[in-house]
Amino acid sequence: MSTATQNNLRSDEAAAPLKLADQGSRHVSLIIPTFREAQALPHLIARLRAFQEASGYELQTLIMDDPSGDDSDAIVADADLPWLHYIGRTGPRGLSAAVVDGLQRVEQPFVVVMDADLSHPPEAIPELLDALDQGHDFVFGSRYVKGGSTDDDWGLGRWLNSRIATLLARPLTHLKDPMAGFFAFRKQLLDQADHLNPIGYKIGLEILVKAHCTRPGEVPIHFTDRVHGESKLSFKEQLKYIQHLRRLYIFKFGTWTHLIQFLAVGTLGLGVNLAALTGLLAMGVPEIPAIAGGIAVSIVSNFLLNRRFTFSYARDSSWLRQFLGFCGACAIGASVQFAVAASLVHTYPDFIPQVAATLGVIAGTAFNFIANRYLVFKKRHIRIQNEPESPSA
Repeated sequence: MSTATQNNLRSDEAAAPLKLADQGSRHVSLIIPTFREAQALPHLIARLRAFQEASGYELQTLIMDDPSGDDSDAIVADADLPWLHYIGRTGPRGLSAAVVDGLQRVEQPFVVVMDADLSHPPEAIPELLDALDQGHDFVFGSRYVKGGSTDDDWGLGRWLNSRIATLLARPLTHLKDPMAGFFAFRKQLLDQADHLNPIGYKIGLEILVKAHCTRPGEVPIHFTDRVHGESKLSFKEQLKYIQHLRRLYIFKFGTWTHLIQFLAVGTLGLGVNLAALTGLLAMGVPEIPAIAGGIAVSIVSNFLLNRRFTFSYARDSSWLRQFLGFCGACAIGASVQFAVAASLVHTYPDFIPQVAATLGVIAGTAFNFIANRYLVFKKRHIRIQNEPESPSA
């Protein structure tokens, strides 16, 4: 990135004409989701106007506004730019929903998505498109690759939050900043994308995974802190990000993701079992009934957690039928566990009982998972095809 561009990235509006390489005419649809961004919009429009005049790009800029009631529509109208369009949305609210809505309206062969709060520099758009020309099928403007940066007053908490979010997405992509809301791709990529149903605000990661991108890339940008308006990032949005990641894991890894969740619930169930057993013993309940009580409590807790998380796609089915099936599968699984352990000890007298019991647990757990996945919590398709959520902005 040139020094002139870096200087422009740090200013609120373009201070000098941009010196862009002669790349011929570019036709770009620019999607900008907004909600209560009236303070930032005039500055953003000024930056976009300067960029458009300097680059000569053919822009279709869509301001996708969740009705803000702050005169955002009037600001866009007053700008009176033929390539700038205000879209007052009436569907499900939220940043990702706004972008998905905008994708239905794009007309140009290149698509760029960016925030309205001036954190993303429109002057970097040519570099995103250059990366597409170099063979990448999806490109992020990145804070964390060499040459990228953030404002100096980023606190430790914000830095950690961003890094942890990126680490959680690592099984889905090797990119260093897949959380970025500034990205570009060719419109034709949407033809190979599965149903988009993001939760929260990480729409770029959604498209990257569901369009089966194999050559993603990143270009360095300077990420500027918001100056105008208020941040929409909240703890609720962060929880939605976890839900979103879970959906994408299931989409990409299918049954393996269900198995990992099943094992995690089982581990938690062991803790519930031991806690219930300890509590019953403390209340004076005899050992055998206490052991049975601990098992019963853990079966109930495992059923509720698996129905809510591991096999959440099947929650519309009868919970009573599923619960009875779950208990039946667990009972058979316990029998499998006992049979494996007992046969090992009987066949090999010197076999360590604890090892035999562990192998029995593994066999019983494998049976429980298969029975619950394909018999108790049945579904027709592996991949989630739910209707889009309605996240709040």
